[in-house]
Order: sequence, then structure tokens, then C-alpha cells
Amino acid sequence: MPNQLSPRKKESDLERKRRARIIIARLKKTYPDAKIVLNFTNNWELLVAVILSAQCTDKKVNEVTKTLFQKYRTLDDYVNADPTEFEQLIRPTGFYRAKTKNILATARMIAERFGGRIPKTMDEMLTLRGVQRKTANVVLGNAYGVVEGIAVDTHVRRLAQRLGLSASDKPEEIEKNLMILVPRNNWFKTTYLLIEHGRAICTAKKPLCNVCPLSNICPSAFQFPQFAGQRRNAQQK
Repeated sequence: MPNQLSPRKKESDLERKRRARIIIARLKKTYPDAKIVLNFTNNWELLVAVILSAQCTDKKVNEVTKTLFQKYRTLDDYVNADPTEFEQLIRPTGFYRAKTKNILATARMIAERFGGRIPKTMDEMLTLRGVQRKTANVVLGNAYGVVEGIAVDTHVRRLAQRLGLSASDKPEEIEKNLMILVPRNNWFKTTYLLIEHGRAICTAKKPLCNVCPLSNICPSAFQFPQFAGQRRNAQQK
């Protein structure tokens, strides 16, 4: 597809909304089964896995939780866990000391304040240790079908910027921008559509614009070093 949208083209709010809807529609066709890929068997394990996924791949988290969830089977197991031992189990996910403190403190909070159940509201989720809106959105949506926003991870942030849907680098600002552009009934799905596209095509270092279903409506299409020759040839024609 030719790149019809100039990086310098100014869009009205209405034009950007229309383009956002086209983006979501195309991604739905490309990734009809897009969903969370973290492994878990209950809501507490979901929360643990999402906390571990910060600055770590889902693949690595699944490798770690395969052992972790066998050793720690109940919330009480986490409440009574030895921090040093826990750290070693989750070490491969990175930032393991901070994650250990957050997970074990959150386990105690859930046991003491919420009767052992994962909270069902955004406000309550945000009181948990180490839980930001991204984690809360993922847990609420997958655990209860409660959709309060759009979870912004590294893939969503990168794609929102490249697609011209947000000029911010702050997750909460990006989320606000996306929530304005994307209809509420698509908020939950949008996270996983953008993640799948970020993994498969719009990668961080070498996006595959030549096979991207969004290239003709993406202001960043073919603007990367590997396409420099193509841009020069197009300019000479």
C-alpha cells in the first residue's frame, strides 16, 4: 500500500477519530483472536502475572509462573512467603526485588482489606501496592469484564505514537487520548490488537511497513532507515 498520509499532515479531531476506527477495524480482521497471553487459573494469579510482566516479556513471565504457581497455590501462601526465596523464583522477570515487595504487600492488603478477593473497581485496584492503571485495566477487564479504560504497555505506547493517535510519552495521557478516539465498546480489545500488531509487524526496531495493513493511513509508514531507498526512489518518480 502507498503511504498516503504525510507525517506533517494536520488532522482535525473528527478525521483522527475516523482514522482510529479504521485502524481498529483493520486490526480486528488481522488479529481476530487477539487476547491476553499470560497464563493464570484465577484472578489472584492474573494480578501476579500482570505485575511480573512490567518490563518483561509475556513469554518469560509464563515460564516463571509455571513454577511459581505450583509452589504458591493460595493467597495465604503469598502472605506467608519468604521474600528472599520469592525473589529468586521471579528473578528472571527483572526488577525482582521491587516486584517481590509489591506482590507480597498486595497479597496482605487483599487478605486484610478485601476479604481475599481482587477488587472490582479502579479506585480500589489503585490502592494496591505497585498497581497502576495499566495493571488495573488488564485485571479488571479479564477478571470481571469491567472496562474503565485502555491498558497502555510498551507496545500500545509505541503504536499510539507511530499511528499519530497520541503525541504524549506518558501512559495516562496516551490512555486518555485513545479513550477519546476509540469507541468504549472497543477499549478492552484495543489493547490486545495493538499488542499483537506491535509484536508481529510494528516492531520497535524494524517495523514491517511493506506488509502492514495500516501503512496507507499511518503517518510513520516507511519513515524508518530500512526504507530509505524506497523513499528516494518514490521521490525520483
